[in-house]
Amino acid sequence: MEEPGIQIGAKTRAIVLLIVGVAVVLASGSAAHARQEKRAIRVAIVTGEDSYPGHLWKDTSAELKTILEAGKPEFDFEVTIEDDPNFLATAGIFKYDVLIFDFRNAKPLGQDEKAKANLLKFLGKGKGLVTVHWANDAFPYWPEYNNIVGRSQQLHHDKRGPFTVKIIDHDSPITKGMADFETDDELYYDNKDGSIPVQILATAHSNVKDADFPMALTVHYKKGRVFNTPLGHDVKALQVPQVEELIRRGTAWAAGTLM
Repeated sequence: MEEPGIQIGAKTRAIVLLIVGVAVVLASGSAAHARQEKRAIRVAIVTGEDSYPGHLWKDTSAELKTILEAGKPEFDFEVTIEDDPNFLATAGIFKYDVLIFDFRNAKPLGQDEKAKANLLKFLGKGKGLVTVHWANDAFPYWPEYNNIVGRSQQLHHDKRGPFTVKIIDHDSPITKGMADFETDDELYYDNKDGSIPVQILATAHSNVKDADFPMALTVHYKKGRVFNTPLGHDVKALQVPQVEELIRRGTAWAAGTLM
């Protein structure tokens, strides 16, 4: 006849082994989940339009890449520069989490219809778009683009110079904790509004119009997220620390990783 103590010990060991096994499985799942969560945000900067000589896209796109890559360890961006807007017409865009537009077409692209259809499909998949400065009017001949970006402001601006950017939404993860700041840039004041609600995050006061205009806003379009800032005329304007932070946070928000 077995000793009672030996029998209880065997049961205890079995229970302990079961608990350890479950813990290992849970830990493995958590580790896998953590690895998935920490995957780099894949970003394509779409640029290359030379129709207007006042915007030096080779310089600004390179600076945008530098800004994003400087975001570690808080943000992990894997950035590629695509120097032909017709890239939008290819299946290659769908491997990215976020597209950043740094171009404006005066005329339709060579593969314009496919590019527009792909952009709509991209956002329909829940991916993200960021438009910087002139790019919030990247498709001035396409009415639906106003809905995608919320508002475009590329026709007129105050004379280049210093102005204050005021943070008006302190709850958004993009602007949370940020204070008003000074910049030296072009303050666009012409609005072409879309019909989709927008969330304005920051504004600046136009001396020409004597009114406030958005300097950062977000849009939920289809299943996608869009961050739009008319700031960033050139490298000098992009190198303002708060502008850099807006671009990093806006890109992470568009990717769905900043909540």
